[in-house]
Amino acid sequence: MGEFLSSNEWQWRLARTIAQGVIGVIVANLDLIVGVAIVEPQFRALVVALVMAVLSPVMAELGGGDDGRTQELHIGGGE
Repeated sequence: MGEFLSSNEWQWRLARTIAQGVIGVIVANLDLIVGVAIVEPQFRALVVALVMAVLSPVMAELGGGDDGRTQELHIGGGE
């Protein structure tokens, strides 16, 4: 679990992004999953936006950032 939360390799970042999307879908349809109440679409969109606004920085902080390192992207067939 520590590697999932802290690794900056592409596969772990992708897994965190997918997990964030799945959490967003679950939150968007929580009323249908639980079956207790039906939430209006406008309110549902607001709740999902708020959850994603909280999840994005939390996931970025758990990811650990660059630690001062930068990655270079080499494009093209230069020398």
